[in-house]
Amino acid sequence: MIRPDLTLPIPENIEAAHFIGIGGSGMSGLARMFLERGIKVSGSDRADSKYLQELAALGATVYVGHEASNLADDVDTVVHTGAIWPENPEFVLAKQRGLHVIHRSQALHWFIGARRLVSVAGAHGKTTSTGMVVTALQGLDADPTFVNGGVIAHLGVSSGNGSGDLVVIEADESDGTFVLYDTAVALITNVDPDHLDHWGTREKFYTAFAEFANSASEAVVISSDDAGAVRVAREISHPHMVTFGQASDATFRVHDIRTDGPVSFSITHGDQTAHAQLGIPGVHNAVNATGAVAVLVTLGYDFEAAVDAVQAFGGTARRFELHETRRGVSVYDDYAHHPTEVAAALSGARTVVGEGRIIALHQPHTYSRTQDMFQEFADVLESLADHTVVLDVYGAREDPVAGVTGALVSEAFSDSRKVHFVADWQEAADYTASVARDGDYIITLGCGNVNLIIPQVLEALESSDAVTGQGE
Repeated sequence: MIRPDLTLPIPENIEAAHFIGIGGSGMSGLARMFLERGIKVSGSDRADSKYLQELAALGATVYVGHEASNLADDVDTVVHTGAIWPENPEFVLAKQRGLHVIHRSQALHWFIGARRLVSVAGAHGKTTSTGMVVTALQGLDADPTFVNGGVIAHLGVSSGNGSGDLVVIEADESDGTFVLYDTAVALITNVDPDHLDHWGTREKFYTAFAEFANSASEAVVISSDDAGAVRVAREISHPHMVTFGQASDATFRVHDIRTDGPVSFSITHGDQTAHAQLGIPGVHNAVNATGAVAVLVTLGYDFEAAVDAVQAFGGTARRFELHETRRGVSVYDDYAHHPTEVAAALSGARTVVGEGRIIALHQPHTYSRTQDMFQEFADVLESLADHTVVLDVYGAREDPVAGVTGALVSEAFSDSRKVHFVADWQEAADYTASVARDGDYIITLGCGNVNLIIPQVLEALESSDAVTGQGE
């Protein structure tokens, strides 16, 4: 893993950029933006994906696998993620050639330029909140430029070049790069300590969020409910701090939340109250929408118009995304990879599953998070899912840690009948299908590649070998 060096100079002009790790959702979105600006783009990733195929169709030169020969002679700037290793041959060659080698956050900073920026940060909810802000701004005829960490469902893309002066981005706190941007309005969805492998301590994590908030040139919008956000708010000295949430003293207060289907709610700001309904479930999405409305009003938009506009949001890819229904069983995918996110996903599913049961197919993400939080994951999964199937750890950028496997989570359940650890994917798919019965929801959980097991689950559901009703 390469830690971003934010002291490196950012080039004044980029004509040909090579992206190492171009297949990630954020990197592919940024590469798309570069293409749309007329910049020559090439890039590589370790595996083929729809993102690589889409970029190739748009004119990018893409490679599967990392090789020094992928770096063309005319490349002037190399953009990389923090997930690659220093020994990456393209990275090494770029350094040898003396090219500009910058982290993706620095490339995004260059792309934004002097435009008015809304940066959305938080341990959870930032992809959804960014999508909500973008969707509402488009409905208000603002036509913003945006870069999100996930595909906005009704747009079919994670990024876009707008004609307006506003830029909306999902700002990443995992490696500290969110403090790089010249943010006008900062939205903080929550401050639930995570990525402590980078930060080291909770205190440093909190301090970074306070720095991010205080550096905003116009305003900071922050949760009134999240304990971490409340703590950070005490360290914020910004003259224009706006709060949102269910707290009675929130500047934008959400209340009368109904979860019997797509979530509906009311928002009160001062002496104004407006009602809203989303096409997606979950209390957390009512809160996220309230944060988006707070941003819009802070930008100068009318309160009631903002509430009306945010209702058009239809979700983002890999956030409670329905794939198919087979044998009466609906198979969803969710990016949740932290206990708080898992709780939100499962709680939202519970409001719409009716008489059916929830079967979680959980892939722990990174060895460090699994080692630190296996008990929290077990507690959430055991209390909110009817049955859980645990896969092995998706290591991402980390090397394996002895003794840290998915079994850590399954063994932490108090009732072993509610959980099953299966390292082999086909066995996991077959077992999951055998547990499911008509009306149930199967939900894959994790930000690794757990969504790739869904075709196996769907096939297993149709197999004559699937025996319904187990694990009741």
